[in-house]
Amino acid sequence: MNHPYRWVIVAAGGLLGCVAFGAMFSLPVFLRPMAQDTGWSVTGISTAMTFGFLAMSAASLAWGSLSDRFGPRPVVLAGSVVLAGSLALASRAESLAGFQLLFGLLVGGATAAIFAPMMACVTGWFDTQRSLAVSLVSAGMGMAPMTMAPLAAWLVTEYDWRSAMLAIAGIAAALMAPAALLVRRPPALDAAQEMVLDGPQSDMTVAQAVRSRQFILLMLANFFCCATHSGPIFHTVSYAVTCGIPMIAAVTIYSVEGLAGMAGRIGFGLAGDRFGAQRVLVIGLLAQAFAVLAYASVSRLGGFYAVAVAVGFIYAGTMPLYAVIIRENFPLKMMGTIIGATAMAGSLGMSTGPLLGGLVYDRLGSYTLMYVGSWGMGLAAMGVLMAFRPFPARRTGAMPA
Repeated sequence: MNHPYRWVIVAAGGLLGCVAFGAMFSLPVFLRPMAQDTGWSVTGISTAMTFGFLAMSAASLAWGSLSDRFGPRPVVLAGSVVLAGSLALASRAESLAGFQLLFGLLVGGATAAIFAPMMACVTGWFDTQRSLAVSLVSAGMGMAPMTMAPLAAWLVTEYDWRSAMLAIAGIAAALMAPAALLVRRPPALDAAQEMVLDGPQSDMTVAQAVRSRQFILLMLANFFCCATHSGPIFHTVSYAVTCGIPMIAAVTIYSVEGLAGMAGRIGFGLAGDRFGAQRVLVIGLLAQAFAVLAYASVSRLGGFYAVAVAVGFIYAGTMPLYAVIIRENFPLKMMGTIIGATAMAGSLGMSTGPLLGGLVYDRLGSYTLMYVGSWGMGLAAMGVLMAFRPFPARRTGAMPA
């Protein structure tokens, strides 16, 4: 399938992901100003992010299944509207519990409407250059630290955090709704050749897929992978500030990580197309484990930049490859459901970092133990993925492994 419109899908997915994930991940920038203004604890505010990842986890499978049934456009459009509205309401929250509910549950659940449906959509539009395509969509998401994070930092410096978050809500509404209207269902899903296009696993049912060893291992690998980088992503700006680095400078660490991630997504995408997604992903997971551990040994801005380049390049590069492995092993007709399910596992992994990192800091006054724990999670992710084996070749009609 070489329709030129497929690159419009990639561009729309990149923009949607950038704004959605940028809005959600603006919370680390708001963390200290909110704590100082409201008196809420760092752990309490961080818990809103944990709730957000849990909501993403619960909603990912649902949004993915809806995109399989109704197509990706109505799903991402609904998610865009809910996201903007939830941010606006969260900016007016008067209690910590209210903020945790509005930002955590609603913003997190709405963000889930972007990732799985768009990744599933893009894999359906591409038969060649698939790793590169999903990596470019993910690269759009990776633009968030270089665009939304600095914008949020500037807004919260010039205005109070409530006005800044309300402005982010307005930007999300203005950009995401038009981009959602550009999304189209993959033509292959409407074609008579779907069984041929889906390959040897075309007659697999969803029930068979979710019971398979391959699916379970991908779920576990995604969980441990995301648990590896969730704490470092969320708390590194706060960690840098505790080291005496000013807020505006600390946020640039986030931006450097995002810039390196852009290169990582493209680099890992090209490598995945050439050497195989699983092989490249295993190497990336090993490298990620040691990269996040390196944060514990730095305290100056230059050191933070150096580690941010390595962490950003590796973790951002590895994430899109899960969608490629899924597309190589499961039918196109259930891409939204399977990618949504693995995103659910990833979101559960992401939910561990903000809360545990906040607890570690509040109790020990240091983030070192968080980075050591992240290293262990990274090694676990690599070990699980090494055990993954593709479905064996078989004749249509046979039961899947």
